[in-house]
Amino acid sequence: MLLCNITSKFPSDVFLAELVTSHLHTTDTAIIFFVPCSARLVCFGCFLVSHRCDCISSCAFITPSSGLVSFQRPALVCSEAFSAFLYKHCPVVAERFSPTPWCWGGRLQTLVCAALKSRPPVSYRNELIRTVDGGQISLDWLDNQASVTYPESSTRPTVLILPGITGNSQQSYVLHAVSQATRQGYRCVVFNNRGLGGEELLTPVTYCAANTSDLECVVQHVKGLYPSAPVLGAGVSLGGMVLLNYLARKHTESGLVAGITISVPWDARKSSDSMEEPLNWLLFNRHITRCLHRAVTRHRKILEKVVDVDYVLKARSIREFDERYTSLMFGYSSCMDYYRDASPGKKLPNTAVPILCLNAADDPFSPQTAFPVSVVQDLPNVALVLTAHGGHIAFLQGFFPLGESYMERLFGQFLCNSAHLPHDLRFMFKSCRNKKNDSEVKSVKLF
Repeated sequence: MLLCNITSKFPSDVFLAELVTSHLHTTDTAIIFFVPCSARLVCFGCFLVSHRCDCISSCAFITPSSGLVSFQRPALVCSEAFSAFLYKHCPVVAERFSPTPWCWGGRLQTLVCAALKSRPPVSYRNELIRTVDGGQISLDWLDNQASVTYPESSTRPTVLILPGITGNSQQSYVLHAVSQATRQGYRCVVFNNRGLGGEELLTPVTYCAANTSDLECVVQHVKGLYPSAPVLGAGVSLGGMVLLNYLARKHTESGLVAGITISVPWDARKSSDSMEEPLNWLLFNRHITRCLHRAVTRHRKILEKVVDVDYVLKARSIREFDERYTSLMFGYSSCMDYYRDASPGKKLPNTAVPILCLNAADDPFSPQTAFPVSVVQDLPNVALVLTAHGGHIAFLQGFFPLGESYMERLFGQFLCNSAHLPHDLRFMFKSCRNKKNDSEVKSVKLF
């Protein structure tokens, strides 16, 4: 073990070279870094990542403000039956989540992930399908014809992926999910929200977190193509809200065998409040609002038939955009009415398939106070995996957080068993429902 004191001066290339040549003679070296402030901790971490010091197998950082970094196991909120299944088939839920030591805090995790995350190469096959209102939806497929696990196309499980608010099939988290799924032998299809998949809008209708008609159209299309193949839904951020709202509305008729969500904003109003905190607005809210502006501008010609585009483009936050555009587009009397309808937390009792949900307590998009812990405690089919750290769609681990993170590992392990999970758990879920509170619900201690 090497003790390294990073004091008043930022380490230079010469310093790092001397450190490596003097002490790191093996590929299994552990280091404790003493760093005088959090800002220098971040800079030093980025510096080491840029130099790819792969000989460092483990490390810890000590700063005057935080002390030695401690790692916690995620809180698992679910029924006893679901818990037993997850501990057996998804052992990552029992591991201590150790976030990247120089990338501490939800905001930093979110930003670093967006900047450094790798992008696995994926070659899609695009398909445009028509909707009942005359619109069109862009689907990006990876058929995985080389699948060894499921060589028969008609029965090969399909993962239906729903990206975030302005995302599409090219987001890094989508590419990693597709990479994980194809390694498991699955087929993938990415549902790009209207206007975000490169296609033209044929009608003045886009998308929102509460509207599930387009998802229903996509599920019916996928099931029509492969009626014997199980379909798993995977939703990220706003995509997770859409997925959960769909599963709640369709109940036993969803056409999906299971669902997994990452970084879902459980309460749209609380999420909006969090995103309007000054630093969150500066780092995230303003950027997303600009992305929404670009989407509206691209389809201005057709959208100006139903909204005042110039007024919409003056919105300075997501809430203002939803007030001027989303709530009007989908017939809500106010933005708050839309937010109440879009929030999936209280609708979970209406779902009927196994659902695994991953959130971080320091997610600036989804505050911990909105997590539906009390609701999930009474449900046999929903599991919350809650980490103390991880940010929004980040969950970075390891000293060089460029590749797969905790969320990809969890996704991969759940996916490996999800195609047959409803059959394995159906009896246990039924037993859970029949117990009717014969024991007290345990309180869940969060972070």
